[in-house]
Amino acid sequence: MFRRTFCSALAAGALAPGLSLAQAYPSKPIRLIVPFPPGGGTDILSRLVATKLTEHVKWTVVADNRAGAGGTVGIGEAVRAAPTGYEMVMGQKDNLVVGPWLYKNLPWDPTRDLVAVSHIAYTPVVIVTSSTSRFRTLGDVVAAARNAPDTITYGSPGNGTTIHLAGEIFKTAAGINIRHVPYKGSNPAMMDVLAGNVDLMVSSLPSAIGQLKSGKLRALAVTSAKRSSTAPEIPTVAELGYKDFDVSTWYGLFLPAATPKEIVATVHNEVDKVLAMPDMVAAVQAQGAEIQRMTADQFGALVKSDYQKWKGIVEASGAKIE
Repeated sequence: MFRRTFCSALAAGALAPGLSLAQAYPSKPIRLIVPFPPGGGTDILSRLVATKLTEHVKWTVVADNRAGAGGTVGIGEAVRAAPTGYEMVMGQKDNLVVGPWLYKNLPWDPTRDLVAVSHIAYTPVVIVTSSTSRFRTLGDVVAAARNAPDTITYGSPGNGTTIHLAGEIFKTAAGINIRHVPYKGSNPAMMDVLAGNVDLMVSSLPSAIGQLKSGKLRALAVTSAKRSSTAPEIPTVAELGYKDFDVSTWYGLFLPAATPKEIVATVHNEVDKVLAMPDMVAAVQAQGAEIQRMTADQFGALVKSDYQKWKGIVEASGAKIE
C-alpha cells in the first residue's frame, strides 16, 4: 500500500510547489539493512556510515541487522522494499555476487533487482588463529593438515560468503583437507576460535582487527594480492608460496532497482562527501578496510563484472552449501 501511495503521489506531483523530489528527500528516518549479525565487518562499516551521515548530513540513518543464509536474507528484504529511498542495504561481494551461485533458486538477481549507489570500502580476508594456538605460521597449518587430513577446522561467517570461499580456494591451492565450520556471522565464529573450539578462522580484516590489536588473535596471512596498509606486518598468501592468490571483498550501498534516479543521485552524492572526510577515512582504516570511492555507474559495472567472474570461481572450487 505504501509503495502504491508513494508512486501515486509522485505521478500526481504531490510535492510542495517548487520543491524537487531530491530536495524533499529525506523527510523521515532511513533504514539501513545490515545482512549480518552485530559485531562483524559489515555491521561495523554500516554503523560508521550511518553515524557519519547522521552527524554530517543531519539525516537519521538507523542500522537494522537482518542476518541469515550468508547475507542473502537481508538482501531479499531490500529487494522487496518500497523504492522510496527509505530502505537501503549494505551489500558486499559475499551476498551479492557469490551467494547467488551457491544458494539455488534465490528469487532475485543483484544486477536486475538492486541499483548500486555507493562503493564504500574493500578489505582483504585474513586467516587467523588464537594467540595460544600451536600454529604460528601458515606453513604450520599446511604441514599439520598433510600429516592429519580432515582434523583441522576453520570457521567462517557462513556458507556462501567470499570469506568461506577464500578458505576453500586456499585448501585447493595448498592441496590440503581442512574442515569448514560455518557460523551465523563473524562474531560467533570469533568467539569459538578464541576459545579454541575451532583451530582457525577466515575473516574479514575489519571483523578481526580488534582482537588482533589486543593480542588475542594471531594473523597467519591475508588473502589479497598486496598487504593491508592497516596491518602491513601480515604477509599475503601469495608471498608464502601460493602465486597469484588474490581474494578480497568489497562493501557498498544499494537501493531497490525502481528507486527514482534523483534519490539515487542524492544518496550517492551525500555518501561520497562523507567518504572524503579525513575522520571517516581514518575510522575505516582503523577497522582494517580501505575506502575506495567511485561513481554509481562504476560501482554498478564492478557488481556486474564480479557477478559473472565468481560464477566460475564457485564452480571451480567445488564449494557447496552444507
